[in-house]
Amino acid sequence: MKSIASLALIDGMEIGNDVTNHRGDIIIPKGTIVDQNIKNKLERNGIICVDIMEKIDYATTHYEKIRLSEPFKKFEENYRLQLILYKSTMSDFVSSGLPLNFGKLLDIHNSIRALAEDNATLLDYLYNMLPDEDDLTHTHCLNSALIAGVFADWMGLSNEKRNELIQCGFIYDIGKLKLPNEILWKPDKLTDFEFMQIKKHTLIGYAMLENQPIPDFLKRCTLMHHERCDGTGYPAKLKREQIDLYARYMAIVDSYDAMTSARSYRKSLTPLQVVARFEDEGYGRYDDEILRPLLKRLADSQIGLTVRLNDDTKWEVFIINPTKLSRPILKSGTELLNLCERPELEIVAIY
Repeated sequence: MKSIASLALIDGMEIGNDVTNHRGDIIIPKGTIVDQNIKNKLERNGIICVDIMEKIDYATTHYEKIRLSEPFKKFEENYRLQLILYKSTMSDFVSSGLPLNFGKLLDIHNSIRALAEDNATLLDYLYNMLPDEDDLTHTHCLNSALIAGVFADWMGLSNEKRNELIQCGFIYDIGKLKLPNEILWKPDKLTDFEFMQIKKHTLIGYAMLENQPIPDFLKRCTLMHHERCDGTGYPAKLKREQIDLYARYMAIVDSYDAMTSARSYRKSLTPLQVVARFEDEGYGRYDDEILRPLLKRLADSQIGLTVRLNDDTKWEVFIINPTKLSRPILKSGTELLNLCERPELEIVAIY
């Protein structure tokens, strides 16, 4: 809510806090809708300012509150400006062969990152961004660079290695810029032929970078980020140690962004749903030594938030279960609820 001058009140506004006179008596209770009678009463009592409700005060869920907050609005404005710069940089390389300016790319990353209070906030902000349909590939890569920075921090990487991983995020999917959006972002199930076309993006990207004067780890990451530690990936079905370390990181980043990015045709997964998906399908496929600590940090970021379950009850995330990170122990007053013991219950909203 915000405080405004009584003379600036408009009919239909809602009073946010009780208004009292000089004796402390409540003359207008909070929740009252402003009309001419209310304005007259304020004038008679010499009330100069009152608190009124804003849109954010009516928000119910955690993410609604974020979307309506002033810090997020500033973040979103800067993000979209930096996205234009990123698209221009990548277009210059793809269409004209101009050398990639990694200093400029890191400046783009740092400008966006500076407007998020911490890493968990940055992930929340990215979760609330809805990209334009024409910008999906560039947005995906920009988000991946930002997520890579978060994961690098969580893994305790040195500043040098952190910057290298961020650089990987900016260009690892560059091959997709040569593929049509109608296949890349098709909302329906891909045909076998379409999936084969998409799988070529790692080879296309590597070919684009192969003769460029850039570090080899960037080329390897571009080629290998869809390889999987159990040998089920592509293009070469490599296994664990055969896969570049940064490519193993970016495999997780890539999947995380795919699960959390909003699309017009599907809902994004919440953080604990992402953790559950990785727990069910990720161990053994991704590098467990990287994946497990990242999932723990992601789950820990939800502690203290209020969640609503599918039985319409509300609880606070209290303790993360070490053996099943996506099924925390919840708290309501003095009552505890262990989701590991109640498989029929699911978290459906975060408040």
